[in-house]
Amino acid sequence: MKVVHLLSALFIMVFVTPSLANTNARETVIEMKVFIGAMFEIGENAGDKAGEFQFWYSRYFSDSEPIFVKGAANPVYCNKDGVCGSVLGMGKVGSSSSVQAIILSQQFDVSHTYFIISGVAGTPPSKGTIGDVSWGSWLIDYDLGHRWSPEEGQLGAPAFTPRTGYESIRRYQLNPSLLEWTLDLSREVSLKDSASAQRYRQRYPNKEARRDPKVNYGTHMTGDTFFHGPGLSNEAQYIAQLYEADDYVITEMEATAIAQVLDRTVGTKRLMSLRGAVNFDQGHPKESTLDHLDPAPGETAGGFEETVENIMLVGSKVTDHIVKNWQIWQHGIPEL
Repeated sequence: MKVVHLLSALFIMVFVTPSLANTNARETVIEMKVFIGAMFEIGENAGDKAGEFQFWYSRYFSDSEPIFVKGAANPVYCNKDGVCGSVLGMGKVGSSSSVQAIILSQQFDVSHTYFIISGVAGTPPSKGTIGDVSWGSWLIDYDLGHRWSPEEGQLGAPAFTPRTGYESIRRYQLNPSLLEWTLDLSREVSLKDSASAQRYRQRYPNKEARRDPKVNYGTHMTGDTFFHGPGLSNEAQYIAQLYEADDYVITEMEATAIAQVLDRTVGTKRLMSLRGAVNFDQGHPKESTLDHLDPAPGETAGGFEETVENIMLVGSKVTDHIVKNWQIWQHGIPEL
């Protein structure tokens, strides 16, 4: 009889206890309402020079404990309202691998999550200016295709053609209904500016480059290659037109890769791309491309801190609205 009782006790320890543990684990799963993904932070999350995450952290996560996720570049922070965020890492591989790790983690319920991919970017002076905040309408991968040196092709013709087989991953149109909401909620945000950025804009003859910053939208062009100069800027616009997307307004390094991860897991209907312009994608007419890439001291654009705060000011309008009206938004994007 003692042997029977001993076997029964072992059965409970081996088979029942893990079940109880799993039940407890399920009870602590965090429902993510909005996830904010930044790409880098300069130093700490608070108290020093702000990178892409610091203003988000100060607004939503200063009282949150870090949640470590295997495979993610940095901890995830979540507040009591279901807003979560993390620094994902720069570039396609670094950022998308972090997003995949977070999505697949059993610590979170992402079945209804809205994703805001947030960071700094460049903009062509014909379409934007320093301090602008842009919502993505299309995401295009700049790198997927064939390229050749211009002198090895037809004079004056584009030096790019799409590669067959990438049709489903080289561009993503973001949800037009969600884009309409983001523009409506953030169009009245008063954006910050700096004296240095105001002076710097005057080096460019373009009307768009010289104006005050505003909230806009358009195609966000993703490239691990930090392309620069009027020639490659024109090529980015050519690709946007080739793919029948909106005008190219933002150059960044992560969005299409993250979109591909979401497309394979939870879908892209709740994905938003939010970028702030901290540089032009080319020099002014009296400046070479190489000089613009490596400016002398005192020749930088300025306005970086103001722009990263602008990103948060714009994005928080959407975040707060979704959370406040979660009983509606959890079921999908309502009519505006």
